[in-house]
Amino acid sequence: QVQLVESGGGLVQAGGSLRLSCAASGDTFRTYDVAWFRQGPGKERRLVAIIARSDGTTYYSPSVKGRFTISRDNAKNTVYLQMNSLNSEDTAVYLCAAHGGYGFVVPIDEYDSWGQGTQVTVSS
Repeated sequence: QVQLVESGGGLVQAGGSLRLSCAASGDTFRTYDVAWFRQGPGKERRLVAIIARSDGTTYYSPSVKGRFTISRDNAKNTVYLQMNSLNSEDTAVYLCAAHGGYGFVVPIDEYDSWGQGTQVTVSS
């Protein structure tokens, strides 16, 4: 497992942008796929985006594709989520998670390392 700490959340107006960071401890970060999830008030935790450990392949949920960009800097042990054209539906706690097992788009239960989350609030 790795220790994950998110940052960069806050309050932003609709149409604005934010960049979230997920900083990891340890020297094995590059061996993990990393994902961003979000959980809105009274809602289930849902996948937002994933970035692969090997070649940086990415996956986005349809609700954010074209607006959000996930990236990673293995030298800094950090994964980023650039969020543009934000709307009220994006309001949620955003959490990063990592898994070192097989597969790319895997069930949420496969993620065994989680951060504490960072709040993103979009005002209309």
